[in-house]
Order: sequence, then structure tokens, then C-alpha cells
Amino acid sequence: MRFALPPGVVLPVDRIEVTLDPSPHPFARDNAEAIARNWQDEKAHKPALFDGTVVLLSELGYSGARLSGRCHAVSYATFMYWRKDRAGTAVHAFAHPMLVGRDNALVAIRMAAHTVNAGRVYFAAGSFEPEDFPDGCVDPHHNMVREVMEETGLDISTVRRDERHYALATERGTVIFRRYFLDLDADEIASRIRDFVASEPDPEIAGPVVIRDARDLPEGLMPHMPPLIDWHFSGGVD
Repeated sequence: MRFALPPGVVLPVDRIEVTLDPSPHPFARDNAEAIARNWQDEKAHKPALFDGTVVLLSELGYSGARLSGRCHAVSYATFMYWRKDRAGTAVHAFAHPMLVGRDNALVAIRMAAHTVNAGRVYFAAGSFEPEDFPDGCVDPHHNMVREVMEETGLDISTVRRDERHYALATERGTVIFRRYFLDLDADEIASRIRDFVASEPDPEIAGPVVIRDARDLPEGLMPHMPPLIDWHFSGGVD
């Protein structure tokens, strides 16, 4: 199985069996010197960058509505070097909680100027981290709750959500997504996010972005977003 997902297709996912392997990722092991040099360059351009811990996959496959794979903890510096040319020995997967207002509009975010993805628009999200593997297997809901809270101040831990996850494989990585249905109109959700951003000394995001129609998309939208938006406004069916 190395990386075996059909690209550009929204896939229903009923089971996720992606585990955390304690051994070093081969990409990190084989590129240590280049990773260190690249990190110095990245820091020179974005001094606020922090070399934390994320995960990269060494295997990812899909069969019978089951997503399975193997992750390794790596430094953020390793991830930043890998993303330059998306080396085939690794792949990135990340979770996307799609916040849906009572009026069926979507609420995304625009990243702050000091971040790696400055000005880009996508759903509040972040890479999986070791803490997202409480029993050795990834818990996307845990990741989604944490990232939404950190970036928007909203607690979605008990919000009604889709029964299943979905996955979309792209050139930049695999998106594991799920809709969360908030009991507020999108403008109310956006207002709460703006209040949170204003209260933060160093917010990760510039603010919320409300998306009401797949034919009226905001500037700065990340390439993986249009298929998700179109899927939602087309009825969100498998």
C-alpha cells in the first residue's frame, strides 16, 4: 500500500485506522542536513515560526470506506522542507472541520500575515500532532476541536456533526473532513470569531470568511477548498 487514494474524488470514510509509528520517518532520517539549512531560511523570512512536532505519513490507503495508514512524528522544520517538492516518500494528511451555519452557509478563516499560509482561506485546521493519537490511532475529532478552539475560540466538541468522515486526495495532501452544524447563522458565527480574534494578543487568523455559494468564492482560497465547497452546496452526498 504506499499511497493509494484516487485523486480528486470525495470518498466516504466510515473507519479511520491511521496509526502512529514511533520510528523515525525515512524522509526525516535521509534529509537531516537539508532540513536544518532550509529551516534557517524559513525563519529568516518568517521569524515567528515555531519548530514544533507534527506528523507525516509513510503509508496511506483506502478500501471499503476504510482509511488506513502509518504516521511518524517529525519536526515542523521537516514538514516545511518536505512541502517544497512533496517528495514521494511521504505524504501529508490534515483534518478539516467544515463549520456550517443554521442558514447552510460555510464559515472559513483567513490566515494572519505572520503565518506560513498568510492571507490564504480554508477551514480552521492544523496538522495532526502526536496528541491526536490517544490510543495509537488518530482521532480526527480531537484534532478538529483543538484547532477550531485555538484559531476561532469556538467550542465544537458537542456540536452535531456528520456521522461519517470524508476524504479528498490532492497534490498537496489528503483532506479528512467532516461538517459541524452550529445552531447559529453564519454571520453570528463570524461575529463571535471576530470578537475572539480582537481579544487575542497574537491571533493565528486575520478573521472569518463566510461562503454562501459555490459560485461566489473568496480571494485567496486554497486549491483543495473548491471541491469541498461544491460538495457541500451540491447536497453533501456520497
